[in-house]
Amino acid sequence: MAVEITEFLLSAQSADTQVRTEAEGRLRLFQEQNLPGFLLSLSLELSNDGKPLESRRLAGIVLKNSLDAKDAATKELLVQRWVSNDMSFRSQIKGLLLSTLGSSVSEAGHTAAQVIAKVASIEIPRKEWPELVGSLLGNMTQQGRPVSLKQATLEALGYVCEEISHNDLVQDEVNSVLTAVVQGMNVTEQSSVRLAATTALYNALDFAQTNFENEMERSYIMKVVCETAMAKEADIRQAAFECLVSIASTYYDVLEPYMQTLFELTANAVKGDEEGVALQAIEFWSSICDEEIELQDFGSGESGDSYPHSRFIEKALSLLVPMLLETLLKQDEDQDQEDGIWNVSMAGGTCLGLVARTVGDAIVPLVMPFVQENISKPDWRSREAATYAFGSILEGPSVEKLSPMVISALDFLLNAMRDENSHVKDTTAWTLSRIFELLHSPATGFSVISPANLQRVMVVLLESIKDSSHVAEKVCGAIYYLVQGYEGFETGSSVLTPYLPDIISSLIATAERTNAGDTKLRSAAYETLNEVVRCSNLAESSQIVTQLLPVVMTKLGQTFELPILSSEDREKQGDLQALLCGVMQVIIQKLSSNDATKPIIFQAADQIMMLFLKVFACRSSTVHEKAMLAIGALAYATGPEFEKYMSEFYKYLEMGLQNFEEYQVCSISVGVVGDICRALDDKMLPYCDNIMTLLLKDLSSADLHRSVKPSIFSCFGDVALAIGENFEKYVPYAMPMMQGAAEVCAQIDTNDEEMVEYGNQLKRSIFEAYSGILQGFKNSKAELMMPHAPHLLKFIELAVKDAHRDETVVRAAVAVLGDLADALGSKVKMLFNELAFCSELLGECLQSEDKQLKETATWTQGMIGRVFSVCG
Repeated sequence: MAVEITEFLLSAQSADTQVRTEAEGRLRLFQEQNLPGFLLSLSLELSNDGKPLESRRLAGIVLKNSLDAKDAATKELLVQRWVSNDMSFRSQIKGLLLSTLGSSVSEAGHTAAQVIAKVASIEIPRKEWPELVGSLLGNMTQQGRPVSLKQATLEALGYVCEEISHNDLVQDEVNSVLTAVVQGMNVTEQSSVRLAATTALYNALDFAQTNFENEMERSYIMKVVCETAMAKEADIRQAAFECLVSIASTYYDVLEPYMQTLFELTANAVKGDEEGVALQAIEFWSSICDEEIELQDFGSGESGDSYPHSRFIEKALSLLVPMLLETLLKQDEDQDQEDGIWNVSMAGGTCLGLVARTVGDAIVPLVMPFVQENISKPDWRSREAATYAFGSILEGPSVEKLSPMVISALDFLLNAMRDENSHVKDTTAWTLSRIFELLHSPATGFSVISPANLQRVMVVLLESIKDSSHVAEKVCGAIYYLVQGYEGFETGSSVLTPYLPDIISSLIATAERTNAGDTKLRSAAYETLNEVVRCSNLAESSQIVTQLLPVVMTKLGQTFELPILSSEDREKQGDLQALLCGVMQVIIQKLSSNDATKPIIFQAADQIMMLFLKVFACRSSTVHEKAMLAIGALAYATGPEFEKYMSEFYKYLEMGLQNFEEYQVCSISVGVVGDICRALDDKMLPYCDNIMTLLLKDLSSADLHRSVKPSIFSCFGDVALAIGENFEKYVPYAMPMMQGAAEVCAQIDTNDEEMVEYGNQLKRSIFEAYSGILQGFKNSKAELMMPHAPHLLKFIELAVKDAHRDETVVRAAVAVLGDLADALGSKVKMLFNELAFCSELLGECLQSEDKQLKETATWTQGMIGRVFSVCG
């Protein structure tokens, strides 16, 4: 059944395109025509030490990709294909994989370990490979086994633990795995085995719950990990610290007896070890902070001390803070220029910020002497570290503690924006943005910015935005938070209005800089411009925003003239169009929010729409998304007038609704259907057949990401509200979908937080659909909904009695209850009579502190009361 495929595998890696393409085609054909033979041939290739490494490597990769995929639908298909093979055939392949662990070529053993884990991820949950763990453990416990076999076996154990759930192994198996792994970490083992064992332990820690509850077993595991963290090889030390980071977050509640040792270990690593090890040592303390912040946010559990808050950070504070401050002086020369760089200095500052959030005011006296001592030193590293330390502790301590310190430092920081060193300016701009984000909120009565210092702040920011691109990007952040602080504070907005023309022109100039090949700076400039427009006081700034509209339209028009010679050019054009469509959306929303400025959008609407349609014609998904959002804003602004654009726009809307692959585009397109329904009302009718067909198709599709489906149900409600009684013909198709989704809600796994949140979104959207349909039918065909009323009431009861419900679900449930009573009147009296939960629910909502919920409940109570009073 197997075929000799070495030649094909080697040719598939050839530099000659024709040879490579032909070989890939042959392999694909073999896979399609005889999958079992294909899998067996790959396994034989991988297991044969006489074959070339190149062909064995590719055989392993193809084998792994035949069992797993990132895409959920493809993965499920591959799983089904594997399990459709008979057990004896699968055993043959598994036997070959296990034998490959002992290969004299370590890379083949490593690859086999990965493939074994992929098979295990399919078979262990199905109880179809019960002997796997025993086979792997045999490799570890039998005397005289070669080092390469032990290493590959430990890798396999680690990968298997990574792939499966801790519920898939019985405790005896977990104990055996941990014993083998911990023995593999022993100092007497060779370093390659110790590294594989330590990595395997990292993957197995989730399985060790019971073992960590037993003091003797826990202490033994901790002793071995701590010893391994002092190994002479840096990669083993790093892997051990990675285990400690994971233990900090998974087993925080049992760490108390080990903290003295852990502090000494981490302090030594931070002070003197290699960067990879030091980073993990700092990460250990960041994980402890995360745990303690969460405990402070959510209390110590409902049963009092079920999950103790040990206050490790508070206890270690006087030693921990100086250790972290020292790390800030270990900057890289080019750390601001490179994206994604992560070093000891950055990790230390991040951890210092988490410590500040954990202990609050107590950190200030420990950090401020370091700031004062270093802020004026001639060495740039000292000045930058002092500024970074100051910026890192602004979240956590109280406003009372911080404000005098920040107010006195503000002038110094503004001067530091002219520092000769680029790193110092970069960190100073970041610190200013943190100050404006956290300590500038005039609406709540406190701000470090006053009319007296605003001018100086603006002068410095608008001067510094011309600096090098990484400094300018941080300055954009500072302007962003500065203007955001004035939102909803009308007198404050007025204070800002005189500066708006300069801010806007500076941001546009920044976005256009020749080095805005630096796309991050261009994005930062346009996103800040959006915030400036959004937060401006329209009564005073309408002329400024109106003048901005044609400027942005011109820039969008210019993007169509950019030379497109490569896919990279097309991508750059798309990114720029996306940013400009984002600005257009904000301007449209701002000007249409006031009757005095709304006509400006009406006058420009034809040109605006023409630009958006040209953007769609460029066919870039990122643009498609942003242009779609901007069109939603235009539809909302122009109302019934939007009808004239529908014939041209509809084809793009249809494309968006069918875009399963880029599901965000599909989701936004569904939202825009809702916007257009609200704008056009019954003028939407000519497009509804096609739109409803597409929406129903989307709901039925297994390929569409589930997150889009709730918005489709809400959209049913929008369509029904728009076209009223004309929605009748869709009821036989929409209702089964809504009722099917309600069944899904009833079966959601309440232990999975993500699924609980999805369930709440789904429930809310189903209620919104019912509300829209009931309101749409209210004046003429309400009786069409009578057969569906019992199911709806049952679903409401299920949703409101769910312990995991959120407020938005309750609000939507109460609203649809009122809509049902309002639309069907006396016809539903009998149904309401049988429902005790209604009065309980309304009673509870009327006591709520949520004003909107209270108002909805009062209205619903009135509607139900009317049902009974009409019936007498």
